[in-house]
Amino acid sequence: MTGRLARRVAGFGTTIFTEMSALALERGAINLGQGFPDFPGPAFIKEAAAAAIAADINQYAPMPGSPRLRQAVAAQWERDYGRAVDWQREVTITSGATEALYDALLALIEPGDAVIIFEPAYDAYVPDITLAGGIPLPVRLYPPDHTHATWWFDEAELRAAFKRNPTLILVNTPHNPTGKVFTRAELCLIAELCQDHNTLAITDEVYDRLVFDGGAHVPLATLPGMWERTLTINSAGKTFSVTGWKIGYAVGPAHLNHALRQAHQWVTFATSSPLQEAVAVALEQASVNGYYCELLRDYSERRTRLQQALESAGLPTLPVEGAYFLSADIGALGYTDDRAFCRWLTTDIGVAAIPTSAFYSDPTGAPNLARFCFAKRLETIDAAAERLAALHTRL
Repeated sequence: MTGRLARRVAGFGTTIFTEMSALALERGAINLGQGFPDFPGPAFIKEAAAAAIAADINQYAPMPGSPRLRQAVAAQWERDYGRAVDWQREVTITSGATEALYDALLALIEPGDAVIIFEPAYDAYVPDITLAGGIPLPVRLYPPDHTHATWWFDEAELRAAFKRNPTLILVNTPHNPTGKVFTRAELCLIAELCQDHNTLAITDEVYDRLVFDGGAHVPLATLPGMWERTLTINSAGKTFSVTGWKIGYAVGPAHLNHALRQAHQWVTFATSSPLQEAVAVALEQASVNGYYCELLRDYSERRTRLQQALESAGLPTLPVEGAYFLSADIGALGYTDDRAFCRWLTTDIGVAAIPTSAFYSDPTGAPNLARFCFAKRLETIDAAAERLAALHTRL
């Protein structure tokens, strides 16, 4: 039999990231689309990985994760948020944050259950909910306007979504692709609605170390009444610039970790042992060696450099509070189709970006924006700036 495709995956196309990265490679474009660094991770994490392999930490790790890494994650939570976490029952290590997200959805929702997401949303959310049998319930984030300095959501729309009795809400802060950092007031509203409607929360906090201009990251789980109903997902990939290592983790109450592990044991069972050891070392060292401050300083410089390049090329940028993406208004150049613009930018200008409409389950009415990644060397950003400078002459 050939050509068979199960209904649950039949509607999925190739991701926009795969499409644009392949086009960038084909045309020799500078890839500011897919969100991965083009610079190495810190020496101390690479040295720890080499040492772990040399020490023959090469066999299966325990299903819930390496004890040392779970202890390091628990210690980080107590240090940063004052929350004592039981490393044995309240921390689980997964193959990246993406696996943790999928495991949690498989374990916590039944077919037909509604899951609130904020759109634009990272492109794995809707497929993961769909594969788990759930129904995505999007609530729009709106770009800044004359009354809102940053991306925002309509409280009435969020309340209306909760009235549909969702099993879960998925919150991503700092947010990909917009760079929004949810405020304490916004998170308190979400917490209130979760408790009023008996809704669980999954939070994707992989960019928690990248909050700019003196802002603060507030984990939803730290708000009153939310620990017992929140599973917080994070990873080492973004923080330590090792996205290919795929070391993620989930922190939360024992009953939610138990549920996640019921799925995790059959999805991957165990995650790379030497890399878990290396991430444990990195978490231990980063808390005392000044790495997090250096990371934020470097990314702030990259953000400014790319912002200047886009603005000079006639692409106004929107405010970025966190994560490592910039949104640019392509309407200023006369484009109304963001996919067509990003393909043209890649093929004719030699710079790849991601059309923001790709982050919507229904792109109708999506803002006319392109997303650029600044997790790049300054030399890469400067080279992109030279190419972007040709925009005016090529239109």
